[in-house]
Amino acid sequence: MRMKSITQITGGTITSPQGFQAGAVYAGIKKDDTKLDLGILYSDIPAEAAGVFTTSNIRAAAVTLCQERLKKKNKVSALVVNSGCANAYTGSQGMKDCEEVASLAGEARGVPPNEVLVASTGVTGQLLPMSLIREGIKKINISPDGGRTLARAIMTTDTVPKEAAVYVKNSDGDYIIGGIAKGSGMIHPNMATMFCFLTTDAKVNGEFLKTALKKAVDISFNMISVDGDTSPSDTVVILANGMAGGNVISAGSAESRKFQKALNEICINLAKSLARDGEGATKLVEVTVNGAKGTGQARIAAREVIGSTLIKTAVHGGDPNWGRIIMALGQSGIDVELEKIDLSIGNVDILERGKPLPFNEASVVRALEQKDVPIYINLNMGRGLATAWGCDLSEEYVGINSEYMT
Repeated sequence: MRMKSITQITGGTITSPQGFQAGAVYAGIKKDDTKLDLGILYSDIPAEAAGVFTTSNIRAAAVTLCQERLKKKNKVSALVVNSGCANAYTGSQGMKDCEEVASLAGEARGVPPNEVLVASTGVTGQLLPMSLIREGIKKINISPDGGRTLARAIMTTDTVPKEAAVYVKNSDGDYIIGGIAKGSGMIHPNMATMFCFLTTDAKVNGEFLKTALKKAVDISFNMISVDGDTSPSDTVVILANGMAGGNVISAGSAESRKFQKALNEICINLAKSLARDGEGATKLVEVTVNGAKGTGQARIAAREVIGSTLIKTAVHGGDPNWGRIIMALGQSGIDVELEKIDLSIGNVDILERGKPLPFNEASVVRALEQKDVPIYINLNMGRGLATAWGCDLSEEYVGINSEYMT
């Protein structure tokens, strides 16, 4: 049997590619001493790096540091990340602390500080507890099996770690892409309070890596929504150390198309896992919009539907109020005509060219009660296609976010 060119690795994680190690400890940043809260990702050799960050105009110190270092096209040897404190809205002292964290991690791993990136997540408006971090970094032991501990260390309100890896069969040398992600609340398109850290042992041209990551983020992490809010800390970073060998993958080659496909696959996998684990969520909602006037309009429409509070609550309660979907399309600002819309929820057809079809409401209720709720819309205006992912909005979401610091 012929092997697929891109294969999911069972149990794969961020250290599945060659030459990557990780580890984590409980440093005391979180109140719960059973939860890891400080970790390091390390590449055995300096790696090409690219990042995509929050679109918020007020950014956390770690985001600013990463953006500045990646602009200089530095290679990256390590990433140090903490959870429990976002070090956001903390002014010049927050920036000084962030730089010190990078220096501490660089010293611990024997690499220059400017080859270290930093990420922080958790409560905003509080400075990092530097005395705890100084001691914690000393205690981190890294290993090629440490990806799973790092995945747990970046969690905040997540209920499960998010990890994935794919094996790519290539003409001149196979390679792996691995990754971890976190995020459960304050998630909305154009990044969210989420992290995704990716690694690959493929040899990848730096400029192409940057372009490929942006494309993958646009169809994955920029197409999820939990609650409509965007954080100051959102970070997606990929490191490519080239230790699998082979030729350098550059834009325009057949190898670049395969790399993009594999990167898209792992990012969509992780993005869906974030949406499924939204704060208080009980269901994953997948909205596909077809027939829009271009991909851009399809994305806007899909994100408008997935981000609607009224739709999220209807899905949670199993309420077959399909008019809310049409409402969201109407307010999205894209070109849309009611007389052309086809709509289905699950396998139940609701509208055909804008005309309500006879259907059993109980069938729609059953579709909304499933763990996965697909909503399909055809605008019949063009060829634009996009998919977005989100979750229902439950009473538990209110509880989590009314007691976040207590």
